[in-house]
Amino acid sequence: MNREYYFDHSATSNPKPKQVIDSVVEALTNFNGNPSRSSCRKSIEIERRIFGIREKIANFFNIKNPLQIAFTKNSTESLNFAIKGSNLENCNIITSVIEHNSVLRPLNSLRDNKNVSLSYIHPHKETSEVINEILSLITPNTKAIVLNHISNVTGYIFDIEAIGKICKKYNLLFIVDSSQSAGFLPIDVEKSNIDILCFTGHKSLMGIQGIGGIFVREGVELSPVLEGGTGSFSKFERQPQKMPELLEAGTNNIPGIFSLGAGIDYINEIGLDKIRDHEYKLTKFFIDEISKIPEITIYDNFNIFRGPVVAINIKNISSSELSDILSEEFNIYTRSGFHCAPLVHKYLGTYESGCVRFSFGYSNTMEEVLYCINALKEIISFFNN
Repeated sequence: MNREYYFDHSATSNPKPKQVIDSVVEALTNFNGNPSRSSCRKSIEIERRIFGIREKIANFFNIKNPLQIAFTKNSTESLNFAIKGSNLENCNIITSVIEHNSVLRPLNSLRDNKNVSLSYIHPHKETSEVINEILSLITPNTKAIVLNHISNVTGYIFDIEAIGKICKKYNLLFIVDSSQSAGFLPIDVEKSNIDILCFTGHKSLMGIQGIGGIFVREGVELSPVLEGGTGSFSKFERQPQKMPELLEAGTNNIPGIFSLGAGIDYINEIGLDKIRDHEYKLTKFFIDEISKIPEITIYDNFNIFRGPVVAINIKNISSSELSDILSEEFNIYTRSGFHCAPLVHKYLGTYESGCVRFSFGYSNTMEEVLYCINALKEIISFFNN
């Protein structure tokens, strides 16, 4: 019972790779200064290191200009910058029923304050069905599509390349939340015609909490949500309109940025395909085995490729109780409840009960997944006797 079985990687990846931890120590030990705030050697050296990390991120997402990437606190901050800063008003925006509150709440703010109407698409087994639903919702007043790439509840994957083509054809702003996909699936902002990409560093990108980022395509106009010191353009009365200063008000999280760079190095050393294949193998094995257990309901299981996320419920056991039993009796860590995504639970029919989410990472093993399956069987046997 001293061993932990961690299946909550959708919340944050765990454990962090050693090189990520070492990068934070290095930042605090050797680079404890402020970039862009001085012409001293230390400040310049930190700024060079940060630019190098912007370049790593740019290469990772096929971004042409690294300076179009700004560092943020997390995806939530990035999405607020993207949604509230895009000057979207008196228009229609298309989103989906499987969005996280970091998308839904800023969109609802536009709905309530900027005369914006919202239309919602649904998951479908075939991409063609998704595209047809999007086409049915586009009106002359539609200005943007805002979607998460992978659902944090069901692991459903939107085909952002196909959707990006629709956005380009109809001149729609395309904002993508890659919180669950960056570090699991390849993302190419050019191939997918992504105008704004929002990402967090502490999930599959393997960095620490408190770091994220946003890419803004050149030519896309944003108004800053935050304004303050930038270390440059200090005589300007308002926030500079140039990236990345436009979105980087105040002192950046240097240890976090270093950890993000180290996380990308870690992924590149292993290979994104290898990470994806391992995590999906665990996910598919878990689904295949628990599908044989009649008391378990698997949600939105289209039997298609998905992210490493599985949501379930067990008959006659509440989601919170199941998660507690897994934790207290088996040292299995999951997340129960509504996962900051209320509309997906309405869609799934779990709005009152919630569900238990298992999310797998590269550090998990087949042995651990099998232990989890056996624990679920034991819990079901106990409640049925």
